[in-house]
Amino acid sequence: MSSFLCQVLVLNLDPTVTGLLRIDVTTIEGSIWRRRVVGVMGSGRSSYDGLAEPLGVWIARQGFHLLTGGGGGVMAAVGKGFSTVANRKGLVVGVLPCAVDGPRSGTPLGYPDTWVELVIRTHLPLSGVQGLSALSRNHINVLSADVLIALPGGFGTMSEIELASKYDRPCIAFIQDKHQAVNLPEGMPVATSLNDVAAFVLQTTSPD
Repeated sequence: MSSFLCQVLVLNLDPTVTGLLRIDVTTIEGSIWRRRVVGVMGSGRSSYDGLAEPLGVWIARQGFHLLTGGGGGVMAAVGKGFSTVANRKGLVVGVLPCAVDGPRSGTPLGYPDTWVELVIRTHLPLSGVQGLSALSRNHINVLSADVLIALPGGFGTMSEIELASKYDRPCIAFIQDKHQAVNLPEGMPVATSLNDVAAFVLQTTSPD
């Protein structure tokens, strides 16, 4: 919730002088509700449909925006689930890398995926093992989300988890079993059920 204060100039007829306009200043106070953004990170190759698609459905039903890296795998699967929800309020936002070879206005093959509705193009080509670099869009992904959900993935996903800690963004791992938690930072929240993920997200996105 963001508050605002503004002053408006209002033209009124001056009751003391016929035909004369008087300028009055009116102060208006109010607030704007900002729709929360849930970032989902994970493998760009394996989709983990059983985790990603139901998660996308749940995020959409809460009225949140969904933010992904705009590619395949988990990113496409969660976007697919999100997009199946009728009359949803949020959008699928995809933050894209630029092409490594060629003009930076281009994107790699497969970007954006089919489900992205709001495309954010960047000039940042690096990912994967270089996901912590200043030339990686991972910084934008993490900073633009109110809360992050990390599904199984590789070096790129691990770098986003590390950046979430650096930028003080709440982040939870959503995995199929505890064996996938071996490389996660100590103390990071881990969920193996959608209910646990939902509880974490709702707690961290509660109104200020």
